[in-house]
Amino acid sequence: MAEFTLELNDDQKQVKEWLHGFAADVIRPAAAEWDEREETPWPVIQEAAKVGIYSLDFYAQQFFDPTGLGIPMAMEELFWGDAGIALSIVGTGLAAVGVLANGTEEQIGTWIPQMYGDADDVKVAAFCSSEPDAGSDVASMRTRAVYDEAKDEWVLNGTKTWATNGGIANVHVVVAVVDPDIGSKGHASFIVPPDTPGLSQGQKFKKHGIRASHTAEVVLEGVRVPGHCLLGGKEKLDERLARARERAKAGGERVKNAAMATFEASRPAVGAMAVGTARAAYEVALDYAKTRSQFGRPIIDNQGIAFQLADMRTRIDAARLLVWRASWMATTGKPFTSAEGSMSKLYASETARDVTAQAIQILGGNGFTREYPVERMHRDAAIYTIFEGTSEIQRLVIARTLSGMPIR
Repeated sequence: MAEFTLELNDDQKQVKEWLHGFAADVIRPAAAEWDEREETPWPVIQEAAKVGIYSLDFYAQQFFDPTGLGIPMAMEELFWGDAGIALSIVGTGLAAVGVLANGTEEQIGTWIPQMYGDADDVKVAAFCSSEPDAGSDVASMRTRAVYDEAKDEWVLNGTKTWATNGGIANVHVVVAVVDPDIGSKGHASFIVPPDTPGLSQGQKFKKHGIRASHTAEVVLEGVRVPGHCLLGGKEKLDERLARARERAKAGGERVKNAAMATFEASRPAVGAMAVGTARAAYEVALDYAKTRSQFGRPIIDNQGIAFQLADMRTRIDAARLLVWRASWMATTGKPFTSAEGSMSKLYASETARDVTAQAIQILGGNGFTREYPVERMHRDAAIYTIFEGTSEIQRLVIARTLSGMPIR
């Protein structure tokens, strides 16, 4: 088991420098353009594929880093470049994590490569869980999956929303209800292969931030998928549902569902994204404060500015420590006995929101314009306290874990 350390090894440092260079040289110069266009930056994704960043091999190497620091390190550097473009590059990863968390070895080997394609034919994937009436309240999910035993097919009907890459993805991973009588315990995840009839893109959302990342509804109307597209397989699902029904009758312990397993695995990574955005805004503000003069001296000479920057840097470093701890714990199999994963996501996301707002304040009127990137960074940062579990949900998870009580 890898010991927890704050020191990156030589290989990690080399990867970090490589990612930072790509973020500085390729992502940042394109950030403003794709934010304005509000379109998927396919040329940038293709460049990432050409150099090996957008690939199954790269993410597998980071995912299986024995220290647990590979993924958070990569997320921080890419999102330091630009959150919208970075999310377009890493958005497929959420669907991939869904397959890794719940799929068989055969499913992992079959579907994850199809999510990425290759440098000459780039593909993306989408993880579809949220619904118009079921975001944080996953127990209210209405999308249904019914098994057609005669054909060994599952029939999916419903509408998903807030899906990154939804409708444009080559592969969709869809969470659906298979047993409505046991609430969120009756959920399962399904692969919807490319060009499956009945799946279509609904509304594409025009967003406040992360505008280079495609977000849309996914409509499922009589979508039929083969039995082998049920992640984990039917035998495993039947066993899990039977246990859940017995526990429900006995009033026993809660059982994790497929969507929550994916979110738990990804929360520290989202925290790392937030750290990258916060760090980028802090660096812009620090540089500006050193070079901007008022009343005959740089504005950083004023305690009011200097103390803000000191607080910003302190919060960023604290957020990174929480993210790294949670990532290390997840990789080494240590249970989140105090909801450390949710802690990392909560603190990092609120740090990004607050630090980017402070950066605008330090830049004054310039910070409010699109001539400087902190305005975009602040818009982007708003999403971290919302997606993959709002700050309120993170606090609920933490409070329930600490207290052992069903806090509502």
